Amino acid sequence: MPLVLDKIKNANDIKRIRPQDYNRLAEEIRSFLIQNVSKTGGHLASNLGVVELTMALHLFLGFPKDKLIWDVGHQAYVHKVLTGRKELFPTLRQMNGLSGFPKTEESCYDAFDTGHSSTSISAALGLVKARDLSGENHKVVAVIGDGALTGGMAFEALNNAGRLRSNLIIVLNDNEMSISENVGGMANYLAKLRTNSKYTGFKENMENTLSRFPKVGKTVVEKLKRSKDAIKYFMLPSMFFEDMGLTYIGPIDGHNIPKMLTAFEAAARANKAVVVHVITKKGKGYPLAEKYPSKFHGVDPFDIESGQPIREDQGLTYTKVFANTLTRLASKDEKIVAITAAMPNGTGLNVFMKKFPNRFFDVGIAEEHAVTFAAGLAMGGYKPVVAIYSTFLQRAYDQIIHDVCINKLPVVFAIDRAGIVGRDGQTHQGLFDISFLSHIPNLTVLAPKNSSELEKMLEFALDFPGPVAIRYPKGEAYQELRDYQTPLEYGKSEVIKKGEDIAVLAVGSMVKTAVAVVDELKKSGKSATLVNVRFVSPMDQDMIMDLSKDHKVFVTLEENVRSGGFGQKVADFLLEKKLNKKFINISVPEVFVEQGSVDEIKEKLHLDEEGILQKILDNINSI
Repeated sequence: MPLVLDKIKNANDIKRIRPQDYNRLAEEIRSFLIQNVSKTGGHLASNLGVVELTMALHLFLGFPKDKLIWDVGHQAYVHKVLTGRKELFPTLRQMNGLSGFPKTEESCYDAFDTGHSSTSISAALGLVKARDLSGENHKVVAVIGDGALTGGMAFEALNNAGRLRSNLIIVLNDNEMSISENVGGMANYLAKLRTNSKYTGFKENMENTLSRFPKVGKTVVEKLKRSKDAIKYFMLPSMFFEDMGLTYIGPIDGHNIPKMLTAFEAAARANKAVVVHVITKKGKGYPLAEKYPSKFHGVDPFDIESGQPIREDQGLTYTKVFANTLTRLASKDEKIVAITAAMPNGTGLNVFMKKFPNRFFDVGIAEEHAVTFAAGLAMGGYKPVVAIYSTFLQRAYDQIIHDVCINKLPVVFAIDRAGIVGRDGQTHQGLFDISFLSHIPNLTVLAPKNSSELEKMLEFALDFPGPVAIRYPKGEAYQELRDYQTPLEYGKSEVIKKGEDIAVLAVGSMVKTAVAVVDELKKSGKSATLVNVRFVSPMDQDMIMDLSKDHKVFVTLEENVRSGGFGQKVADFLLEKKLNKKFINISVPEVFVEQGSVDEIKEKLHLDEEGILQKILDNINSI
């Protein structure tokens, strides 16, 4: 029997599918996603949960005239399938392939580039105002998850949307999950909306009872309908959305296409912002993903039958080293507390959470709050450790400066996924943290060369009287150079190999590559000193002055953009001290780095061993 999915070649083709075939199409899409993501890796559970929701939206909207914005965007795979990109799925998240997130450059059917949470309503409001100012009449829909709704930016946008006198549809995709289980007041509020049958049952029962009285019943029922707001206020804990000036519809079964279409069509008739609350099941259609939605949120290639990753375990990752070390230190110091922004598993803090549940705090998708919350804990005499991915820490820049560093508070920032991350692409690469952290007064910035040094740096940070940031990469922890483990001294670098003429200053993850580069330089007859920078800020100026006595060339290596990076700090210092040295800055150019494996990206950027070696030789041979 031919697949219904084969009839979907381009956007809007779904409108030619018979309604009786919708369920079959949904099953085929789920099978397609499982088969493809099992080979490429990607975000699976979230996409399986929005199959019918996406189908309903595509039946309701007309592309590309109408605009659909996916919050975060990792759940847009079904949208891509329905807009003619099905054949590209074997390249999903591969270099030069199909992005795992919406991209306007990839398709005119992607209305907005997304990758971080809580942004969709703000962007949609802007598109609505642009539509109205231009005298156009197309539909604008923002899809936001219940987890993303905990982000402060979403509340700011809702507040603004309450004043709107034009149509905007906000679809609240409620699956009770972000990446991990949702926490906090909004999660509790949505749970009450989702489970409150009192209002619906009360209303229906009263209407049925009164309708039995032919003379007065009908009149009372009509009055009852006009008084529905009063009943809602009486029966429900609160009417949050209505109080903000938005119309609320729901909750609705997010796997029932006809019901969703009815709701969307009703919402489109309103001359204001409307929230359509749909309930979906994350991982629907794949039992393992339904049972373990967090595990199947983002996956590497896996065996469909067992759900187990195909490749071997990465072994000891930097994330595991951090988590195990923090838990060990917390066993000895009851003042140590840990904070995550909705990612206990991704940051490794689930280990800490199990052992010290009273000292673990998941604040939801709210990085700004996480940082200032940590500042309050530090002011209260505790030692907070905030574990956040580099790309997400960008969102809390003001709080780091204003609430932590000005106050000189002993908050430790454990910055996971620093540097090149890989297949999640430009919105997730951790290539800016050195630039936006190392110039902040009072903040010490560290980068470990291997697993044991990460342990030492965490111990150092928790005893330091001021704020400390430790950046470390994704993936398996480097285990070599354990013999080069000189004591950690504030502001001091570590010389791993002593040579002449060329000084190679490597930051964190680049030490591993630098070892190989220095060895190759030696084979080429070039003597080089290898320095493990350790302290990005404050920079070890004494070391640079000492090396300048017998080294003609300085080389810096870092996984960070060139502007504002460690290399520029060294270049400024050499210039300031009038040290006439050849300087080679090896870093990431000022571009948004696309997806691919870490090795592929490094090769493309000439940050691999061969590319670095060639750049150094080209420069010194020209002297």
